Amino acid sequence: MTSAGRSSADPDEWGIVASWVDAYDRRQQVSGESVRRLRGLVGHPPHDLDERAPLVSRPGHDLGVGAVDIALEGGGVVRVEGRLPPDFPLGYHTMRDPTGLERLLAVSPGCCFVPARRWGWSVQLYSVRSHGSWGIGDLADLRGIREWAQRCGAGFLMVSPLHATAPTLPQQASPYLPVTRSHRNPIYLRIEEVPGADGADLSDLRSGAAALNASASIDRDAVWRLKSAALERIFVRRPENADFITWRRRQSWGLEQFGIWCTLAQRFGSDWHTWPALLQHPQSAEVAQLAAEAAERVTFHIWLQWLLDGQLKAACGEMLVIQDLPVGVDAGGADTWAERGAFVDGARIGAPPDFFNAHGQEWGAPPVNPWQLRAEGYRPFLDALRSTLGGGGVRIDHVLGLFRQWYVPANASPVDGAYVRFPSADLLDLVALESARASAVVVGEDLGTVESGVRLALADHAVLSYRLLWFENEPPPQWPAHSLAAVTTHDLPTVAGLLTGSDVVDQRRYVVDPDGQLDHGRRQLLDRLIKRGGPPCGASVEEAVMSAYSLLAQAPSTLLSATLEDAVAAEFRPNMPGITDRPNWCVPLPVPLEELVEHPLAQQLAALLDDAVRRKLR
Repeated sequence: MTSAGRSSADPDEWGIVASWVDAYDRRQQVSGESVRRLRGLVGHPPHDLDERAPLVSRPGHDLGVGAVDIALEGGGVVRVEGRLPPDFPLGYHTMRDPTGLERLLAVSPGCCFVPARRWGWSVQLYSVRSHGSWGIGDLADLRGIREWAQRCGAGFLMVSPLHATAPTLPQQASPYLPVTRSHRNPIYLRIEEVPGADGADLSDLRSGAAALNASASIDRDAVWRLKSAALERIFVRRPENADFITWRRRQSWGLEQFGIWCTLAQRFGSDWHTWPALLQHPQSAEVAQLAAEAAERVTFHIWLQWLLDGQLKAACGEMLVIQDLPVGVDAGGADTWAERGAFVDGARIGAPPDFFNAHGQEWGAPPVNPWQLRAEGYRPFLDALRSTLGGGGVRIDHVLGLFRQWYVPANASPVDGAYVRFPSADLLDLVALESARASAVVVGEDLGTVESGVRLALADHAVLSYRLLWFENEPPPQWPAHSLAAVTTHDLPTVAGLLTGSDVVDQRRYVVDPDGQLDHGRRQLLDRLIKRGGPPCGASVEEAVMSAYSLLAQAPSTLLSATLEDAVAAEFRPNMPGITDRPNWCVPLPVPLEELVEHPLAQQLAALLDDAVRRKLR
């Protein structure tokens, strides 16, 4: 036991847990030096935090306070003593105690919205190029995928993150390290569908775009040079648009700050830590003066977000589109600049050592400060969640981060990190509230080592679990109904890559494998498939794909997901984690969108999953 009878497995006042259980079920102690460093980075929570932080509750629950007046979000004031009435309205209200102290009261249903059973496609949008693309899949291509998916009988799309990167070069390739989780990436705009594009001379840019579209990999830098040039030309000649003016007025100040950050990033670089000192503070007089002087540039970046909003809505139509919410953001990006107090600048999110990474992992993103998040009314989290829920669903990357995150101090090894606890009960209830208000499904990416009680808490809130054929020990019929079922993910081998061995060949280009562990891992996955009735020896790639998804179709899961890579028997996975010299996130589908929608294997796969869902619904 530690001081005051606290166990090392319990969080201290800073939320830091001084021990952890490794992959071999052994308890490991965090060094005293690591704890001291992290305490200094996190800072001690204010003594009155519990009295002024938001209170998150549910109808019928006891507030744990005396008589209070509650100003309802929808208007009116009610007095509550102790327990909320069972029919108390959901939403964000203001609670005032007899001393006049006000605090936010969020009343949640406790459960997320759950749709009817359906199947859909998992889409790496950048990879799906059509004849009209400018070297990268865009929102018009997403619309084309959605229209095709609807014709196939699909009920949803699950799309890679669309969040913004810096408007500078080089472009960040990973969609999981954006500069913000609240705004989108203009590289996904279809230029020809921007209002005013028909009045701008873009002929020289279109010829360059055609060449990029034929390239064997996606060159984001070259794409952004062309698209940003086109957007600049359209912007200076754009017609006056009342819809844009009205839309901008309705947005939060966060969008204005993002426009200012983009303007500063183009002038001073994409990492705000390197800017002149007085510009590193978003509320400084110098930032306000520069923003006023460069008002047209700020407007340009906000105009891009308006375009993205419109094109994304047209792309989604009436279909459920589940967007991905990354676990973190770029350390020098817009979110950490605008909300710098909410982030722990001297640490990075990662993972402790496990079976697959003996030295642990460090993911490059700064963690959110849990007590500061509470102090700010959870606003940074809610902004990101609401923005990503726009298509009717969200997949929360590394949902375990709502419970705890592994903090790695700067310039330290991941081994020297520690877990920091998060207010998971509040965060899950807020996710449920936003889900219910938007009628949006929530999927939690709960892969890897999961501590006891986490999956139960997610299930209690109707957050769909993530189940993979490659990972699960139980056969698909035994998987939980409240789940999204898939064969593989962007980080794992495609069926074709596994069957042919090309995925191992690809890995050996970048890693040394003297003991043949890569071959051993491949054989384990193949044996698992074969034992469950998967592809027989000598099966073709197409037979193997259909066999794997026939197994998946046996799952009772609410959502069944197939990757477009498997639909066209692609051999190369989108991402190989931990490999920095591979062209991760730059691998296009081997066929254009026009051929994808007519691809025989894709049609067979769609028919298989559509039949499985229809039979279960009967």
